[in-house]
Amino acid sequence: MTKEKICIAIDVGGTNLRFCLVDQAGRLLFKERQSTEINRGRDDFLARLYSSLDYLKKKGTAEGWQVVGIGVGVPGLISNEGLVYSSVNLQPLEGLNLRQLICQATGLPTIVVNDANAWAWGEKCFGAGKGMASFLMLTLGTGVGSGLVLNDGLWTGVDGVAAEFGHATVEPEGRLCRCGNHGCLEQYSSASAIVSATMDALHRGGSSCLAHIPPAEITSAIIAEAAAKGDSLARSIFEQAGRYLGIASALVANLLNLDGIILGGGVAASFDLIAQPMRREIVARAFPIPARRLKVIKSELGDDAGILGAAAMAMASI
Repeated sequence: MTKEKICIAIDVGGTNLRFCLVDQAGRLLFKERQSTEINRGRDDFLARLYSSLDYLKKKGTAEGWQVVGIGVGVPGLISNEGLVYSSVNLQPLEGLNLRQLICQATGLPTIVVNDANAWAWGEKCFGAGKGMASFLMLTLGTGVGSGLVLNDGLWTGVDGVAAEFGHATVEPEGRLCRCGNHGCLEQYSSASAIVSATMDALHRGGSSCLAHIPPAEITSAIIAEAAAKGDSLARSIFEQAGRYLGIASALVANLLNLDGIILGGGVAASFDLIAQPMRREIVARAFPIPARRLKVIKSELGDDAGILGAAAMAMASI
């Protein structure tokens, strides 16, 4: 009897490593999570990674499946060959060809991609992007990640580092970004930017129920909760974040005439707060035809999108 083919999928985050066994239909057959602990160095990280991959390979075989490949999503600038050019939260991995190392360690075909690209492909194959040929996936978390699907294919550019939408300049003399530029979108529309803007407003004496919460305990989720209850300061912060997203998205609408933009990540849980101002800016700034075409919708797969996308890409590469 022919064994069912499955892949190992890995989401490498700054805080957690998520491992899954995934079948061709996008079903998560097994999940495991452990701390990334990149502060222990690259050798320790790789040793734990290889150990987990060996365990998953054996588990898949023991369950009667055929493990045929590995897909890995990593935050940062990743080449089309799996070289980690740059990763702010995983600096010890910079300069490593993670694809080659995993192939050598496991003997399995491997793909290593930017995590937002994996997220975009997961939504394309199994989620909100299934009905769209061309769309931009935005992951709104600590930063603003993005993946671009054009004409039913993932567009990564010549060097593999295309679609860094979070570093589009929306304020030429604006806030300093960790990339070295001033006024990047993620300095205005990410979860960390929302918290920072809220703290600045409170420091200036803004009236809000958030003023009674210790500063260290204020998160984007707490700000969203206050906004949903009608807190005017919190609502204005989300209004601003959505506005900047819309300004940048209007350029994308005119440039690429996409079917849609999908919002994922922690901030996307506040979709209604952020999508309306975003949509208003798109309509005001883009040409009417691409503006009407462009849908702004919420991710359907949540945190599993990247895992599923990495698995689908690995399966397709075999």
